Amino acid sequence: MLVRDEGDAGGERLSILPKVPEALHALHDAGWLLIVCTNQPIVARGRATEGDVIALHARLDTELRQAGAPPLTSWRFCPHHPNATVAAYRQQCQCRKPRPGLLMDAARDFDVELGASFMVGDRITDIEAGRRAGCKTVQVLSGEHAAARIETPDDVVDGTPDFLGAGLAEAAAWILIQP
Repeated sequence: MLVRDEGDAGGERLSILPKVPEALHALHDAGWLLIVCTNQPIVARGRATEGDVIALHARLDTELRQAGAPPLTSWRFCPHHPNATVAAYRQQCQCRKPRPGLLMDAARDFDVELGASFMVGDRITDIEAGRRAGCKTVQVLSGEHAAARIETPDDVVDGTPDFLGAGLAEAAAWILIQP
């Protein structure tokens, strides 16, 4: 988790979490690609368009860079939901985490070896998506880690991450010492 939503769905009051720019820089400087993969059911619920999400990601990228973070390699999102109110987005796709489609597509597009990669997330579905893609997994304790499980038709077999950290800085420090 890079930012915290301070209360509205439109992203007007987002704050960058502590030490995120420094953690991203440490990973970037070590040669890691920084790819965000996120579920955005707000599109499937008709509360935002895909264009709105793209614009929000651009804004977040700008704010992160203004805070000292390096540019992120890519922002990817799944707009689908199995019980969407917008019929066009009501599907059981391969890109909605815990399914690994977003990670697989990113790996193909950037020639990434998933077995040598890390999936960092705050929800158990992030960990499951990483596991299914063949990544090592890191769960950060953002507050969202304790939220109700997202709606998915998939079972989460084992939600135990390879590493559990207090935040992105701790996750990055662990990643950087892995062989």
